[in-house]
Amino acid sequence: MRLKSSFYARKSLFRKYMNVSVLIVFFSFLVLGIILTVTITNYWSNEKKVTLDNRARHVANYILKNAAINPSISNGGDTVSINHAEDIMSSLQLYVDDAEVDIIVTNSSAKSILVVSTTPGIYTNMIVAPDVVQQTMKDSGYFSRGTLGGLYSEDRYISACPIYYNSGKSIMGVVFVTSSLKDINNFTDMVLKIFILSAIAALAVSFLAISLFSYNLVKPLKQMAQAAKQFGMGNFSIRVSESSNDEIGELAVAFNNMADSLSSSENIRTNFIANVSHELKTPMTTIAGFIDGILDGTIPPEKQSYYLDIVSGEVKRLSRLVKSMLDLSRIDSGKLKLNMQEFDLLSTLVTIIITFEQEIDKKNIEIRGLDLITPKIVYGDKDLLHQVIYNLVENAVKFTNENGYIELNITESLERFDFIIRNSGQGIKSNEIEMVFDRFYKTDKSRSKDKKGLGLGLYLVRSIIRMHGGDIKASSAYGEYCEFDFYIPKKQLMKRQEKEKKSLFGG
Repeated sequence: MRLKSSFYARKSLFRKYMNVSVLIVFFSFLVLGIILTVTITNYWSNEKKVTLDNRARHVANYILKNAAINPSISNGGDTVSINHAEDIMSSLQLYVDDAEVDIIVTNSSAKSILVVSTTPGIYTNMIVAPDVVQQTMKDSGYFSRGTLGGLYSEDRYISACPIYYNSGKSIMGVVFVTSSLKDINNFTDMVLKIFILSAIAALAVSFLAISLFSYNLVKPLKQMAQAAKQFGMGNFSIRVSESSNDEIGELAVAFNNMADSLSSSENIRTNFIANVSHELKTPMTTIAGFIDGILDGTIPPEKQSYYLDIVSGEVKRLSRLVKSMLDLSRIDSGKLKLNMQEFDLLSTLVTIIITFEQEIDKKNIEIRGLDLITPKIVYGDKDLLHQVIYNLVENAVKFTNENGYIELNITESLERFDFIIRNSGQGIKSNEIEMVFDRFYKTDKSRSKDKKGLGLGLYLVRSIIRMHGGDIKASSAYGEYCEFDFYIPKKQLMKRQEKEKKSLFGG
């Protein structure tokens, strides 16, 4: 069920991206179409206004120049007659036919006195939109779309201007010039058809492009999901492509880094279990074999003490392994807390050297530099630093050659103490220097020289020193010597570092 839901989730992601992208493109074209239509309509209207206004004024001037106007004084000058109207209408008829417009001339009472039109039903002596006539005379002009008070059955562009006489002091009437909307409608329809066809083609291309882009975008995510399922089944060898340089590429790099980390962790875990199993199996086999030999009488009574000593040594080895494992677990989990105090590092070193006195005498090892070291009061966890020096001295004694030497030195600078221990002997190969601090790593693969070593000592040494704010390094000349050098900060520096750490993490 989880795999099925994951499949539909990936499918839904593709569909969501596709739907959103297509909707954005569609509404973008829709808004563009609306803007285009409004723009064309406004542009056409402005052009028509200028054209019809000019024609209306042209007709008004033509009438003034060519007509004999007889305004009547009676009835407030509302009655106006135009002599030679037939000649004027004949002249204007050619103009009307050529420009495809209607011309209507009214007096100030909105009564038509001259009509040149191709529209049926428009004649002289009829009342033409009184409110429009009054507004035109008041505003000295008029332009709009409409039916001119119901005179036309459909909307037309209407332009009107007053006819002035008596040197522009009086208005005898109004000239209306109207034009059909057929041209603008036809033009708008044509533009919309072209736009719709272009939009359909663009949407098709956009759909294909978005589909391809969405597929390529989702593909690496799908690969990561499949790789993650392989990780869940224990296969950490899968990697995803890092071909792109965008955020998906960065995610792929991070994913592969995570895979490398998981693979490394799995290898460490596997090696850890194998090494622990080996370290536990060897002493337990020895213990079981000797005890069984004692119990069943295979080992005679006079040799039982000898073999019990071996069993005791193996038990102590198991004890050290368990203690090291516990220390390791506490360090990794962050539960190992430092018990900080001031103590003499030289005194600790002397105590440890005395512990190994028998081994030192047995191999006739020369201890150099110990008599030159002065007391050094350090600040740290006394027990853990004792374990650090113990492990380093134990390694030195173990790998020093017969009649060789161990050289010791503790130096002090302004902010730290340095501890150096060098022993003669075979040393460590250059390609193994960086690995000596790894868990369960042993330079002697055959274990012939280090049968009791666990491979955890130097790892614990480095971990403890770093917990104190210091570090350790190893150097060697193969076939000559091996040297370990670690340092820990002085008390004032260590406290300053601790204060800065608390400040950084809000402590």
